[in-house]
Amino acid sequence: MAIKKPGNSQGLSPAALRAKRSRDKAAAMTTKRKDRKNENQKIGQSSSSDIHHPSNGGSPRRTSIAYNRATHTRGEVS
Repeated sequence: MAIKKPGNSQGLSPAALRAKRSRDKAAAMTTKRKDRKNENQKIGQSSSSDIHHPSNGGSPRRTSIAYNRATHTRGEVS
């Protein structure tokens, strides 16, 4: 396993890290993500909770951080 360094917590190889950063940036710049970011700014941020955007397109709601970050356990992320 590669040595973990700051900015590379998954221990990826330099080539894999560049590819991941490129994919992440492309995903962050999609219209859908930009719209969600804009909506979050309108709702207002809080350090004690997250804004959950349901995968079925429902309206966003404020949830606990733990609940929102565990969407994979509920099958909301493929």
